[in-house]
Amino acid sequence: MRISKNLIYDNEGRTLILRGVNLGGDSKIPFCAPGSEIDPEFLNTNKKVSFTGRPFPLAEAESHFQLLKKAGMTFLRLVVTWEAIEHEGPGIYDEEYLAYLRKIILAADRENISVFIDPHQDVWSRWTGGDGAPAWTMEKLGMNLDLLDQCGAAITKQRYRVYHKSRKHPNGVPFPKMIWPSNYNRYAASTMFSLFFAGLAYAPDLQIDGENVQNWLQNRYIAAFKHAQRRLKNCAAIKGWGVINEPHFGFIGQQDLNITEDSIIPIGPKPTPWQTIKAASGYKTEVPVFGAMGKKITHYETFNSGKVSLFKDGFSCPWKQAGIWNDNNGEPELIRSDHFSRFNGRRAVFIDDFLKPFTVKFINAMKESDESAFFFIEGLPGCTKEDSHPSWDAKEDSNVINAFHWYDGVTLFTKSFRSWFNVNIDTKKPILGKKKVAAYFTECLAKGITCTKQKTGDVPCLLGEFGLAFDMNKRKSFNTGDYSLHEEALSMYYDAVDANLLHSTIWNYSTSNSNKYGDGWNDEDLSIYSEGKERAAAGWKRPYPMATAGKPLFFRWDRKRGEFIFRFNADNGIAAPTIIYLPPETFGASPDIKSSLRYDYQYEERRLLIYNDDYNGEAEIKVRLN
Repeated sequence: MRISKNLIYDNEGRTLILRGVNLGGDSKIPFCAPGSEIDPEFLNTNKKVSFTGRPFPLAEAESHFQLLKKAGMTFLRLVVTWEAIEHEGPGIYDEEYLAYLRKIILAADRENISVFIDPHQDVWSRWTGGDGAPAWTMEKLGMNLDLLDQCGAAITKQRYRVYHKSRKHPNGVPFPKMIWPSNYNRYAASTMFSLFFAGLAYAPDLQIDGENVQNWLQNRYIAAFKHAQRRLKNCAAIKGWGVINEPHFGFIGQQDLNITEDSIIPIGPKPTPWQTIKAASGYKTEVPVFGAMGKKITHYETFNSGKVSLFKDGFSCPWKQAGIWNDNNGEPELIRSDHFSRFNGRRAVFIDDFLKPFTVKFINAMKESDESAFFFIEGLPGCTKEDSHPSWDAKEDSNVINAFHWYDGVTLFTKSFRSWFNVNIDTKKPILGKKKVAAYFTECLAKGITCTKQKTGDVPCLLGEFGLAFDMNKRKSFNTGDYSLHEEALSMYYDAVDANLLHSTIWNYSTSNSNKYGDGWNDEDLSIYSEGKERAAAGWKRPYPMATAGKPLFFRWDRKRGEFIFRFNADNGIAAPTIIYLPPETFGASPDIKSSLRYDYQYEERRLLIYNDDYNGEAEIKVRLN
């Protein structure tokens, strides 16, 4: 494959549309018995763990890749965490896991499936409510990870019931749905992101093993993935590498630590940065809790009622060491509330000042071993805003793709879907009517492409994540077996993807998914595969042009009418045929095909081949159910 301007081509000169899945949601966590990931013991740092078996046992690889290939999902975002590679300690790599991973990727190649490696993280680590980094990244700073929840520095499903009890729930309050992103606003994740990206700027005197904390963390991260790259060399299926999934700014750019400036979710506890800093160092702190839509304080929650310090003896808060605050006669005193607001004498800009230099550093290091690899860069979640996207120039590296993410936030966070109702995330105004909602989805992705062009010029775009919670509407479909609403939602998402001619990898495909445990991570249940079968396949298994002998102009799948339309500019200089994926479950053995160009329908291969021959110019293909 190669990139020219904002298009991706194959070796035959055909324009590609890459489509696939994230493999998989359960790869965020070590291989374990289903359900055991919700136990407090899961966060025991002394427990031996292994990611061998993620995304699935090697013996099952062939069958899963064949299923994905038949579904037209031939380009996969392969989830690999830093913890999976280096969980035991700095420089101690899990060679068994990497050998297993190599065999998995070779199995993908045998089915002509391509992958790019996704260095995945969410809110830093398992111990801070997500996944990604090894425990020792925090332990090196003196953090006692057993105390993270107790002092309000993190909120995890494993320990939530231990620290949240009531008369109604004497054994512990159930973990609130979709609360895990609030960890971005808590001490541990915010501190680690701030140190990882900007330790030199905001904690210049903090060192680990003789290096500034930023350099130490970044160098360990890059070394881990370079080691993985060496172990996976000559795997032809690997087309590229991500840099870091959904990077976050931590405290960087905060103008005033006394104010919550960027809350990830509207409801629940909303501590200010200063409140989280105080609580982590052993000070009892009252934090406001917001109710519906985040507009009103319903009550206050006490962070660290036991007044325990997160830090072991001989260690203290990095921000205290940096002179941001101090203890004044037993009371915490904030000295520099604007500490993170400035960089080089001006307002700090996380994307350009800190994320971009790290991205360049990572790519340059990885290119030393493979100059031909693609690199999938990411900005902040929120593709409709220009300042969420990283800037890039093709002169810096021409093999870069902006892999932004988009989710239907209303559906994702409420776990309910109405095709006729949504809310504009930018204006906060309601959207009424299915056509207007569908147009809004298309507009969101179009903005992502437009913002990319404004920040990067001709860098191609790939929608790296989007998807749907299958346990929505109170898990009703699990009892009825009716996934028609899920199919409708997924169809609307894919209609928006198709309208923008976007490359895409849906979140996600987890082979361990079950109705009881979902994806096995934070109560999420977005896998299109569950309990041995596909779910809502009519919503995502749909026709599309895989490779175009020319330039694609437009394609649309009208699920209601059972009609697929594709228009493209045919190039008679390309001998290889245009390839259109046609799922036989939809079209059967003899669909009605209308084309002025010569074609060959390969039913068993699920492909429609279109030959330009000597034709040069615009062509249209229509395929309908018979």
